[in-house]
Amino acid sequence: MIDRKNELAERTTLVREELAEAAKKAGRTPDDITLVAVSKLHPASDIRALAETGHVDFGENYVQEAVDKQKTLADLKVNWHFIGGLQSNKAKFVAGKFGLVHSVDSLKLAQALSRKALGQETVQDILIQVNIAGEVQKSGIVVEELPSLAEAVMEMEGIRLVGLMTLPPFFDEPERARPVFSRLRELKDMVESQVGARLPHLSMGMTGDFIPAVEEGATLVRIGTRIFGVRPPKV
Repeated sequence: MIDRKNELAERTTLVREELAEAAKKAGRTPDDITLVAVSKLHPASDIRALAETGHVDFGENYVQEAVDKQKTLADLKVNWHFIGGLQSNKAKFVAGKFGLVHSVDSLKLAQALSRKALGQETVQDILIQVNIAGEVQKSGIVVEELPSLAEAVMEMEGIRLVGLMTLPPFFDEPERARPVFSRLRELKDMVESQVGARLPHLSMGMTGDFIPAVEEGATLVRIGTRIFGVRPPKV
């Protein structure tokens, strides 16, 4: 465990150094960027080891796996992010149990999260996931539907819209993802003007492309492989 903890700490430090360099290059403050360690398919022991070094933000993709880990690690003070696709019938397992849900992509899901959060007398922070490239295999609303969904979400009780998220197409060259990140920033500005409220977060950038994401304004980057190593297969 000590060796694994040191390994995870070293990996995370290297990522933070690169994040800080990218932020400074863009005239930003590194403290404005949250590093979400994507722990999906990795054991709870890895989360515990990294948390014991002081890291607090962890991202999970699968509902049952995340719930199981939360129970196992209930003694830890960490901030859980749900970053994967979420069906509305599973909203009851997510609302109120995650600091932030990154992947709201439909009115039906927003309504389900709202109902569950209201029943718990809590407010669930959410991001709207936007499929900027229009990839059929990926979740997220199309750009044209963003204004109406944002308006609807702002009227709901129990949930609070705090920004946008996107997953760009996979590119061998990270710079090719930059226009997607730039477009998400523009969309955030548009929604802010539309709804008359500040949306503080842009969740964008992963292991292969987080540098241009930070330079384009990301406030949340989701890094898995660089921290935890290659993910084991999902069974």
